[in-house]
Amino acid sequence: MSIPILKERDVLIACIQTAVTDDELIELRDMLAATIGKSRSRGVVIDVGALDVLDSFATRTLRGIAYTAKLRGAPTVVVGIQPDVAIAMVQLGLTLEDIPTALDLEDGIELLRRRKRS
Repeated sequence: MSIPILKERDVLIACIQTAVTDDELIELRDMLAATIGKSRSRGVVIDVGALDVLDSFATRTLRGIAYTAKLRGAPTVVVGIQPDVAIAMVQLGLTLEDIPTALDLEDGIELLRRRKRS
């Protein structure tokens, strides 16, 4: 698997470090769905900070990952969306719908912790 999945206490962190193929995103979805149960994770952070584009397939797949993780009991936060990527997503009408986003990994983990407390 080319996208590493790390564990920080009860949070899984997937760091997308380079441009990824559609197949790698699907593999990430499947690996996260399985790993959430095995590791008893209570949240997922997906770091897309290294990406200079999020196309419609990637955006749709990120939504699918977040919904799958939520059904497994682990809400997801997407972090690190670059300014140019955010602008392009808005211009193209691509949304992450109700998936929370945060500026960086630290903010994403804090957001998950706050949601868990409430």
